[in-house]
Amino acid sequence: MLYDPTLVQPMRDELTRLGVRELLTAEDVDEALASDAGTTMVVVNSVCGCAARNARPAVALAMAHRVQPDQVVTVFAGQDVEATARAREFFTGVRPSSPSVALLDKGELRFVLERHQIEGREAREIAADLTAAYDEFCADD
Repeated sequence: MLYDPTLVQPMRDELTRLGVRELLTAEDVDEALASDAGTTMVVVNSVCGCAARNARPAVALAMAHRVQPDQVVTVFAGQDVEATARAREFFTGVRPSSPSVALLDKGELRFVLERHQIEGREAREIAADLTAAYDEFCADD
């Protein structure tokens, strides 16, 4: 059963206001994560409390870092079902988790924060993990 779009919209808006691009279909995901796409952060958004309290605020903090991925995109678990399933296919060896945040380089998974690494942590701690990954995988050599 899908979440009510009216309920979910404010949660979507929290990321899109930051410039995060929504991927609504499997085709959108394939296009965004193509092997020539450069570095891409994928946020698997969710209605859960740890997404609201920890994950989305951490993404907002990380987006202020001097080093950034080439693009930041999101799928919404429980609503964008096909897009979420397709995005998770790129997260090789990682069990489905929402919320989660993955960093891919040319379509290859380089870093992921799963729900268990988000729950119970402060947004600043999660943002520090994200920005460390940006520094490692997104910085120009």
